[in-house]
Amino acid sequence: MIDAHVHLWRIGEHGCTWPPPDLEAIHRNVELPELRALAAANGIDGVVLVQSQDNAADTDWLLSLADDQLVLGIVGWSDLRGTLPSHPMVKGLRPMVQDRDADWYDDPAIDAGLAAMADRGLVLDALIRPRHLAALHRLAARHPALSIVIDHAAKPDSGDLVGWEAEMRAIADRPNIACKLSGLVTEPGLTPRIGEVAAILLDAFGTDRLIWGSDWPVLTLAGEYASWLARARTLIAPSARDAVFYGNARRLYALSGGAEKAPA
Repeated sequence: MIDAHVHLWRIGEHGCTWPPPDLEAIHRNVELPELRALAAANGIDGVVLVQSQDNAADTDWLLSLADDQLVLGIVGWSDLRGTLPSHPMVKGLRPMVQDRDADWYDDPAIDAGLAAMADRGLVLDALIRPRHLAALHRLAARHPALSIVIDHAAKPDSGDLVGWEAEMRAIADRPNIACKLSGLVTEPGLTPRIGEVAAILLDAFGTDRLIWGSDWPVLTLAGEYASWLARARTLIAPSARDAVFYGNARRLYALSGGAEKAPA
């Protein structure tokens, strides 16, 4: 299995300013040895490390860990307006848009960077909220060769799943967009509706454009790794588990290394 969304950080180093002290459970150093032990205990063959800071130093630090056998790829940070990181283990880039204006993706200043990403086969990870979906849809139309993965299903609001569903079904019509089944446990009030959310995602994106991720260690603010993995497996039909928990991540992020075949 591949966990397509995990984070590592050292508090106060490599540009790390998040998580803040009030998030006591995760305001600590989170490093590879702990992740290795967690992966071994849960049958995870490889991971995608995802940036957690708006700082190139964070990406550089993640790249310094990239020779570890567990690490299959890295989604780094860029604001898309300058030089993009160049390293074979960088499989995608993630400007952190969730707290930005709803029309941030409409900025023409990022189009050259997006085109360069498409040319290099890099994935755009979209850390967004539902209000950004319309602009992301327009971006996907402007850059049809760019592969886009929506993180955490765009963090749906449990009080407005109807509006979220309409936007997600519309954006799923773009064949260059996939979605991560991740980050749902920590969204306020969403836990009782995760089954409903997963069913919508499966129907909209199909089993070939849905990717599982843990969002560990952020996950631990509201749950445990093994529990989320077990629940996610119940949401996916056995015939689709190899794709959602392994093959889709490997294909969409062009991952190499690790296990060459999906687990039975």
